[in-house]
Amino acid sequence: MKTAYPSLGAVVGDGGVRFRLWAPGASRAEVILHGSGEAAMRAEPGGYFQAAVPGAAAGARYRYRVDGTLIPDPASRCQPEGVHGPSQIVDPRAYRWHDAAWAGLPLESLVLYELHVGTFTPQGTFAGARERLPYLRDLGVTAIELMPVSDFPGRWNWGYDPAALFAPARVYGAPDDLRDLVDAAHGAGLAVILDVVYNHFGPDGAYAVAAAPVFLSSRHRTPWGPAVTLDGEASDAVRAFFVENALHWLREYHLDGLRLDATHALVDDSPRHFLAELAGVVCAHGGRPRLLIAEDNRNLDRLVRPPEEGGYGLDAVWSDDYHHQVRVVLTGERGGYFVDFTPATADLAAVIRRGWLYAGRPSRYFGGPRGTDPDGIPAMRFVHFIQNHDQIANRPSGDRLSAAVAPSTYRAVSALLLCAPQTPLLFMGQEWAASSPFLYFTDHAGELGRQVSRGRRLELAAMPGFAGTAPDPQEPETFGRSRLRWAEPAAEPHAGMLRCYRDLLAWRRRLSGLDADAASPVDGAVVLRRGMYRILVALRGGLSLPCPEDAAVVWHSEDPAYTARPDPPVRDGGVLRFGGPAAAIVEGAG
Repeated sequence: MKTAYPSLGAVVGDGGVRFRLWAPGASRAEVILHGSGEAAMRAEPGGYFQAAVPGAAAGARYRYRVDGTLIPDPASRCQPEGVHGPSQIVDPRAYRWHDAAWAGLPLESLVLYELHVGTFTPQGTFAGARERLPYLRDLGVTAIELMPVSDFPGRWNWGYDPAALFAPARVYGAPDDLRDLVDAAHGAGLAVILDVVYNHFGPDGAYAVAAAPVFLSSRHRTPWGPAVTLDGEASDAVRAFFVENALHWLREYHLDGLRLDATHALVDDSPRHFLAELAGVVCAHGGRPRLLIAEDNRNLDRLVRPPEEGGYGLDAVWSDDYHHQVRVVLTGERGGYFVDFTPATADLAAVIRRGWLYAGRPSRYFGGPRGTDPDGIPAMRFVHFIQNHDQIANRPSGDRLSAAVAPSTYRAVSALLLCAPQTPLLFMGQEWAASSPFLYFTDHAGELGRQVSRGRRLELAAMPGFAGTAPDPQEPETFGRSRLRWAEPAAEPHAGMLRCYRDLLAWRRRLSGLDADAASPVDGAVVLRRGMYRILVALRGGLSLPCPEDAAVVWHSEDPAYTARPDPPVRDGGVLRFGGPAAAIVEGAG
C-alpha cells in the first residue's frame, strides 16, 4: 500500500510531529528528542517504524535509536551540526513563497548555467548565489543548474559524496536560504535545476545505509562499489526512497527539475526501469512541468524516447560526444576517452546533426559497440557543452578550455555551441574565460581523507593522456583556488569575452525555433543553417567559406568590442576569408 507524500522523516502536523524511519532488520527503534525525552516507534510492515509525538515542533533536534545505536534521520530535512550530528525538525509549510505566477520554462527555452554553490561566490552560500541572479539574468541564461547540495561530511565537497540526501548542506545555509534562492530566481525569470545522486552513497555519513544495509545490492556493482538496490528483494522500498527524495526537492523547494547523476550506474533488471518509474511519478505529480535530465555516457535513445515508444520518458540527456569531439578538434588530444574521436570537423558537424556521434559503432575506450540510433529525437533533448565540472576537473590542473586555445578560437567555438539547436550548458565563469581552475576537492577526516588523496593520484595515473601532478583534493588551497574571481568580468580581456557571450545569447534567442542543419564544407570549418541565417565557424585560419554577395554579415566574433586585436573575416566576392579562427552570422544566404 502506498503512503502519501511525505512518508519519511519528521513531518510537522497540527499539534505535533510524525516520525517515520525505514530500518529493515531492526527489532526496535525510538525517536530521541533533545531535551524532551523519547518515544517508542511502532513497527510497521516492510521494515518501517513510526511514532507520533504530540507537542513536538519545528526547530527541535532529534535522533533515532535503532537497536541501541543512535543515528541521525536518513530523511532529515536539516543537519545543523553536520551529517553526524542530530537532525532538526523543519516545517516547509512555514516558508512564504512569492512565485505563484511562475509557470516554469519549457525545454526549448533552456540555457543552463552549471554552478557549484561553494565556489561560485566569495561567500560560498545560497545567499551569495542569490546576489548574482541579476548578473545571470542579464547574461542571458535561463536556468541555473546547481551541483548537488545535499549535506556532506566536512567543510567543502563537490556534493557527489552524498550523505544526508534530504538536507541542504549546512555550510551553504539553512533550508529557507535555498528556498530564498529558488524564489528569487523565479522572480528574475530563471529556472532552477538541481543535480541529484541516486547511483551511490558517499563513504562517510550515509546513515540511510546504516539503518538499511539492503540499500546496497549484493547482485550488481558500479565504479563506486556495490550498486544501489533497484531490483530484486527490498528494491520497492529503495526505489520509493529515491522517488520521495525527488518529490521532496520539487515540492518543498519549488525546483524546476533534476539532473540525474551517472544514470549509467543505475543498474536495474526490473521489468520497469527505475528511471521510467521516476519519470512517470514526476510527470503525474501535477502543477507546472518539471524536467528530468540524465547524465549518461551510453548514448541510449530510450532514455529520452516517450513511454509509448518503449522509452523512459526523460526530458534530455547530456552528450559527452559533443565535448570530446570539440576538444579533439581544437587540441588534438587523443588520450583517455578522447581516443574514440578524430580532429575532423565533419564529425563535429555530425554530432550537431544527430545529437551524439556513437550510435552503435565500436568504441576503443569502452571496448565494444557504443550507442543507439538517435534518429527522430529533437535536438533540444541533447545537452551540449564545451566544458562542465567533470571535464575540467578530470584534468590534473583543473584547467579550462579557455586556457588551452586562443581567445579567437574560444569565441568561435562558443558561437558554435550557442547558435546550434541543442540545449547548451555553460559552466560557471565560462562566459568570461575565467582564469580560476576547477579542481576536485574534499574534506574527509582521518584515514578516509588520506585514502581519497591516494585514490585521486592513482585514478589520474591510470588515465592515458591525463598524466600530471594533481593538487591534493584534501588541501584547503585546492578548494580555495577553485573559487571564481569576480573582479575578472570587469577587466579586459575577460570583459570582452563576456560581451561576446551576452551578444551570442541574444542571437540564440533570435534563432530559436528556426530549422537547423550542420555541415563541414572544408576541414576546419562548420556551417550551421538556421532559417534565413548561416553561422560560419572557422576553427583555424586560412579558410574561405561561401557567402553570397547579396548576403549581409550581421555579426562576427572578431568585433573590436570583444578583442583589442580583431582579425575579422573579409568578404571576397562570393566567399568570406578567415585569416584566423572566427565565427560569422550571415543573413540572407541562399
